[in-house]
Amino acid sequence: MLFLIISFLPFILILSKPFPLKSISLWMSEMFLCLVAHWFKEFKLIGSQSFGLSIRMSGKKKAGARVENVEESGEVSVLDLPELVLDSILGKLSPAGLSTMAGVCKSLRERCRSDHVWEMHMKRKWGRVIGAAAHREWQAYLALKNESLSKAKDQGFLGSLSCFWPLCWVKSRFDFGAKPLMNPLPDDSIMSWYLSIEKGKFWFPAQVYNREHGHVGFMLSCYDAQVCYDCHTDTFTARYPPHGRRTIPSEGGVQWERLRAPPVDTTAHELHISDYLNELRPGDHIEIQWRRNKEFPYGWWYGVVGHMESCNQTANHCQCHNSDTITLEFNQYSADSRWRRTIIDRNNHLEEGNETEGFYGGVRKLNSKDEIAIWKQLWPPEVLE
Repeated sequence: MLFLIISFLPFILILSKPFPLKSISLWMSEMFLCLVAHWFKEFKLIGSQSFGLSIRMSGKKKAGARVENVEESGEVSVLDLPELVLDSILGKLSPAGLSTMAGVCKSLRERCRSDHVWEMHMKRKWGRVIGAAAHREWQAYLALKNESLSKAKDQGFLGSLSCFWPLCWVKSRFDFGAKPLMNPLPDDSIMSWYLSIEKGKFWFPAQVYNREHGHVGFMLSCYDAQVCYDCHTDTFTARYPPHGRRTIPSEGGVQWERLRAPPVDTTAHELHISDYLNELRPGDHIEIQWRRNKEFPYGWWYGVVGHMESCNQTANHCQCHNSDTITLEFNQYSADSRWRRTIIDRNNHLEEGNETEGFYGGVRKLNSKDEIAIWKQLWPPEVLE
């Protein structure tokens, strides 16, 4: 069985690559099915049962040729593979390969579109930037779409026309001459969500390190944004929350390494309730919310817990952890910068600051080495003033 899988793995990899011509893609599908039948016969995996593989091409050319598995007596198709073997094969296909295989027949279409097959691809590609907030936004989008469809249905034909005419007009601008899908993809499937992100149709909440192309005023910070993927450049476009009455700032060409899923379920204008402040010790790595004034959104800024000025900073005599205040240091700034240090209340901290130095909000301790490593990789080449 292992030899069987290894043997036709190269053909699967070839099949997984998209082809510009439908005829080539169809030929590869046929070749794949025929090879499976050949290996079945060669290694006698079905005992003494005689079999064959037939592929009939429909004479009608509505949406291209269609492949059918013929279930006649004594014939075996790729669908007769053991469940584990077939699932293993589909699990090794790329998203493009799964989309190609879904066009072979109805049974393979159902398998290639199933959530458990696409869940792996979703986590592998988007797991770092997609979080709970993005999932809620996708569910809200689906609910709104279903509500619009329901209202249009209740209003009858004229209501449907008035509701969807703008959308249909825009679609016709890009899909002129395209024929309707015979088997549309369910909107609530993981495959649909994956493709919506891949094609840049879905803006989702994420956070961007060093926003606005690494502007000096945002070095070693991470801000909330709505982002959209561009498959042509393999980068993202980010739209940031507006600062007061200013226009919405945006940034293109955001690289993957500058994106992350929001680590806490707190919006850009919401104060994060700090946990475990009593556990903070000098040398701990933290992120703290900071905003320029009350109209600005919060950003998360990287820092470390420092020693009190009265502490001699020796391990055996340090009592900083017993103090009612916590000293936070932002070592990316020069020693005489007003942004270098701040002090917060350990027991009653909410938001502290003023219009001159800004407002410091919630604190979260960084326990992950990966999170700390990302911040260190973003460290500015020169000390900031």
